[in-house]
Amino acid sequence: MSEYYVTPRKRRTNKTNQHHFEVVIFNTILDMQIQEFGDRFSEFGTELMENMAVLSPCDLFSSFDKAKLLKLSEIYKNDFDDSEKTQLNGQLDIYYHYLLHDEIFFKLKGIADISRLLVETGKHLSFPLVYRLLKLILVLPVATATVERCFSAMKFLKTDLCNRIGDDFINGAFICSVEKETLENVKTENVIICFCKMKERRCEL
Repeated sequence: MSEYYVTPRKRRTNKTNQHHFEVVIFNTILDMQIQEFGDRFSEFGTELMENMAVLSPCDLFSSFDKAKLLKLSEIYKNDFDDSEKTQLNGQLDIYYHYLLHDEIFFKLKGIADISRLLVETGKHLSFPLVYRLLKLILVLPVATATVERCFSAMKFLKTDLCNRIGDDFINGAFICSVEKETLENVKTENVIICFCKMKERRCEL
């Protein structure tokens, strides 16, 4: 590694192999990865995930933070009005102290588990605003992942060569690309029958 670096064209440089691999290659790739993470996980998205994590029931609700949950409710302005935000402040205190002293909530592993148990025990009626916050948190990752999958599919389907595809056709192509697992259960015969019923055709499918 202490020898001088030789380029692919057999040209000797005044930099060592160690300098080439550490500075030119490693640091460059590291900067690219950091930039990619920054573009994919924005500051707002990271803050949103941190606020969501405080509802985790793991380790006896050790990560619970009322301030972050109130801040999370401010993000969902259409779901919580001003009066409900004030009520949520009081509900969170009662919610935390109640679950902390109830043994059936001690061994939960995630937010989905606590939402399910709240419904089973009927406590979601006692803490409706907290339960609404839990539902929003549970829906968000699914919605985000679905949007990400659609945009990824768009990169492959709507290329420069296919930029004049109609809306109906492109929507159908997106469904086939994104919902691959669901379409695997659809039989070819059923698709043919569906096409035959749409209109008369010159030849039999």
